[in-house]
Amino acid sequence: MKLHYYPETDSLYIELKTGSGAETREVSDGLNVDLDAEGGVIGFDIGNASRRLDLSTLETEALPLRSLRAG
Repeated sequence: MKLHYYPETDSLYIELKTGSGAETREVSDGLNVDLDAEGGVIGFDIGNASRRLDLSTLETEALPLRSLRAG
């Protein structure tokens, strides 16, 4: 899983798996989900992220991590 923040558009993309998106659906205003050809979720795009979320902190709980990278 990867988190991508784009300051020029103030959007946060949560990439759950790599792959090509076949369809994007708007779940609610400012929240889109990308789906692959089989209907599986590839990721979520959150618009106006800094106004909707606290982007200053990232916490995880009980994730079975093999590696952790910060950029």
